[in-house]
Amino acid sequence: MKSLSEFVADTWRAFAGLGLAMVITWALTPVVAELAWRMGALDAPSARKIHSQPTPRLGGIAIYFGVIIPSLLLISSEGPMRGILVGASLITLVGVLDDVRGMRPFVKFGLQFVVAGILVLYGVRLETITLPGVGIVVLGWVGVPFSLIWVVAIMNIVNFIDGMDGLAAGVCAISAVTFSVIAISLGRIDVGVLAAITAGATTGFLRHNFYPASIFMGDSGSMLLGFLLAAITLQGFLKGVAAVALVIPLLVLGIPIFDTGFAILRRIKNRQPIYIADRGHLHHRFANLGYSQRQTVIILYSWSALMSVVALSMRFAPVWLTAVAAGVAVVVSALLAYELEILRWRKLTGRWPAPVTAERSDDAGEGESDPEETS
Repeated sequence: MKSLSEFVADTWRAFAGLGLAMVITWALTPVVAELAWRMGALDAPSARKIHSQPTPRLGGIAIYFGVIIPSLLLISSEGPMRGILVGASLITLVGVLDDVRGMRPFVKFGLQFVVAGILVLYGVRLETITLPGVGIVVLGWVGVPFSLIWVVAIMNIVNFIDGMDGLAAGVCAISAVTFSVIAISLGRIDVGVLAAITAGATTGFLRHNFYPASIFMGDSGSMLLGFLLAAITLQGFLKGVAAVALVIPLLVLGIPIFDTGFAILRRIKNRQPIYIADRGHLHHRFANLGYSQRQTVIILYSWSALMSVVALSMRFAPVWLTAVAAGVAVVVSALLAYELEILRWRKLTGRWPAPVTAERSDDAGEGESDPEETS
């Protein structure tokens, strides 16, 4: 059991990391935007995209420095944490190359596995996992492919939701804050501080990325944030002995996981390659129903925050309060799924709804580039 002074010191590190990351990213983002303009690293509008003007990307460079500088100052760079920082540097480089020159999907996918493999070599991998009703399961060598798939999956999940001004940055910030609070409470201080730093960097970037965005994070940002969140969950939660160790990351990242899973199933049903972009993501569906970008992003922020509240209640609240929070989350999720026609009306009412026409709101002219489009 830690003393009060140790707990205060650990909490101070997290707050210091969050604040420093926020300031660094906020200050560097305009510089990176100017660099992107000079290099021609711009995201051009198209019929499938939401934004209407060429917008610089490469915002991931500012996020990277916002993460790496506080991490080197506040976190031990030994063992697994060194692997996380090395992997973060490499995946940012891959993303920058993709933002500037373009990269074939399978080449990028292969490089993601290479970076994930480096992370695993540094010891950030699953060796045991606790399953509700089963107990502790020793994975052995099976933990290696599971770890690789988890890291690559989360990178692409964040990439998939990066389709509207501020959406990916805000959802990642909410997730990172939640992971930080829980990790510190579990005594995994370095992981908790890293999560706080990640939250600070995304919040600082959000100042320039919320509608109307002056810069997009690009693949350099979305893959970096996905990598960091995956590494934080591997090192901070999935190795835990608590029965909720597996549930917490799935809840906190529930909305982007659901969006990606639904997109994959939709494309398989339509016999399309899963990497071919479409306009069926959650944010597209809100836009088609006439919601503005601000309204859509705030709704998805709130939905993500609600799932995080359920995760936090599982860690800190009594069972009855956790049950109440989970019940509210289920009801809200069902209502939103119904509103977005993910739950089919015909199955529930025996009839189809009236056709929905997309009404362009005053501030629905710009948005993040579709991350699934490749040059």
